[in-house]
Amino acid sequence: MLSVIKKVLPDAYELLLRRYHILNVISQEGPIGRRLLSEKVQLTERSIRSEVEILKKSNLISTTKAGMLLTAEGLDTLNQLRELLEEQNYLLELQDKLAKHLDIQSCSIVPGNFDKDYKILSTMAERTTEIINHLLGEGEQIIAVMGGTTLNEVANHMDANLGYNRELLFVPARGGLGDDAMIEANVIAQRMAQQTGGQSHGLYAPEHVHKKIYEELLKEPEIKKTLEIVESASLILYSIGTPIEMAKRRGLEEDTLKLLKEKEAVAEAFGEFINKNGEVIYKLSNIGLQSSSLKKIEHIVTVAGGKRKANAINAYLKTAPSHTWLITDEAAANEILNGGNPLK
Repeated sequence: MLSVIKKVLPDAYELLLRRYHILNVISQEGPIGRRLLSEKVQLTERSIRSEVEILKKSNLISTTKAGMLLTAEGLDTLNQLRELLEEQNYLLELQDKLAKHLDIQSCSIVPGNFDKDYKILSTMAERTTEIINHLLGEGEQIIAVMGGTTLNEVANHMDANLGYNRELLFVPARGGLGDDAMIEANVIAQRMAQQTGGQSHGLYAPEHVHKKIYEELLKEPEIKKTLEIVESASLILYSIGTPIEMAKRRGLEEDTLKLLKEKEAVAEAFGEFINKNGEVIYKLSNIGLQSSSLKKIEHIVTVAGGKRKANAINAYLKTAPSHTWLITDEAAANEILNGGNPLK
């Protein structure tokens, strides 16, 4: 929350820090006079007088002949602010550590564990939309999107603000899975376009097929045109899946599931199944963007969270271009860095 305030209302954030500092000094030094408070917080006495009046009207401080003191409400407010700022600083440190560990451009971490609280997915989706808005310039912008429940939630959080001063074109980065139509890339691209006032372009082909059919489909003019648009995208948005779940969703045979278990697959994205070392152990002939093309795309955004996806995130991002942005949650970050223990 504070990071959003800092970005959108930097003056309000600075004011919050100033008043926190004043309350903290009064808490430690009170009763304290204005002149000494002015020296401690390095503000003019005139500024202190103005701030003190505001804090008094809010019933956060009281004045006596000996000086200023915090009220009970003021002490409670100070403690809440301290917790908020400590959490913010903790998450900022965690983000830096995770980005360095994964060797990627940036990480954005939301508090909590998606595995235990489904609302965390909504928070990650909202953060993802904010980051996309930050990354994209004005004018024509092509956004390639994968499918899945996570990106379906991201679509729910997009609105006309993302489309402001932009001509957005959303294009699916893969064909259809053939299971739940609502989480297919085509449908998600269409919904994102509707939410933002943009346009969408469909990729009407099965996601994975036998190699012979795959080669023939790539020659189809409409499919070829769509894939060219995908590869010219300004931004690619995708999630990282756990291998067995994704293999079952794709309807892969039992022999393939057994192979994935034997070779210890831990992650899947772009039709590639990855082991813990970031090595591809099984690959589908999939119609859509290939991972080898990612490095050509200016902005790469991936969103995945929950402790159970920590190994998948850690393994897959070993193969990711360094200019990747990751949006995840605190539980996944701590599991990747410290085996589930909080940052020390």
